Amino acid sequence: MPKLKTKRAAAKRFKVTGTGKLKRNKANKSHILTKKTTKRKRGLRKATMTDKTNEKNMKKILPYL
Repeated sequence: MPKLKTKRAAAKRFKVTGTGKLKRNKANKSHILTKKTTKRKRGLRKATMTDKTNEKNMKKILPYL
């Protein structure tokens, strides 16, 4: 079998934690921020874990991460 290529777009967006879970940043923080509340924007700063339903697909496109 040849080596698998990592999808670079995904590799830039995800980090693997010590327990093997995928950490990601939240979306909707780049523009149109005036109508969003301060509380909402503050919550968007924090990183979160990738949902279980997507984790299998993410591991497939990030074979060596």
